[in-house]
Amino acid sequence: MRITLAELELHRINVSENYAPGSLDFDSVGFKQTAPVQLNATAELLATEIRIKGHLETRMESSCDRCLVPVEIPVSSNFDLFYRPMQTIAKEEEIEIAPAELEIGFYSGDGIEMADVATEQVILSLPMKVVCSSECRGLCPVCAGNLNLTRCKCTPPQQRGSPFASLKED
Repeated sequence: MRITLAELELHRINVSENYAPGSLDFDSVGFKQTAPVQLNATAELLATEIRIKGHLETRMESSCDRCLVPVEIPVSSNFDLFYRPMQTIAKEEEIEIAPAELEIGFYSGDGIEMADVATEQVILSLPMKVVCSSECRGLCPVCAGNLNLTRCKCTPPQQRGSPFASLKED
């Protein structure tokens, strides 16, 4: 769904969209969508800015950063966004942005694609590090066995000696 300036000039727009798994692109961030993204929002025109306020929910999947098992992550996010026309950006000069304006986005053309808003908000809600549990022990650095499932008999690297010992001069 695309929200256009022409529509917003007439009235506020209520959006209720479901984006099926695979319809939004999360491959670049290493996550897979496992449930529909449910987006409910209201868009309105405030002078030249578009304000989009709403809520979204979904579930995403990624691998644990320690042991590589799949982890499902619930995503629930409220958002209140402001967008200005791209033409308001100074093209040739450097300007200092006030702290209050750091939360402003920009749009080009006649409006904003809600699928792009949904994708951006899901990505911003994802954790930077995915861990299956706080007690996750990860993988053995020698045999790559999952230390949560088995107790390997490998010699820890610090007890095996340095692999650079042969380079040491006597």
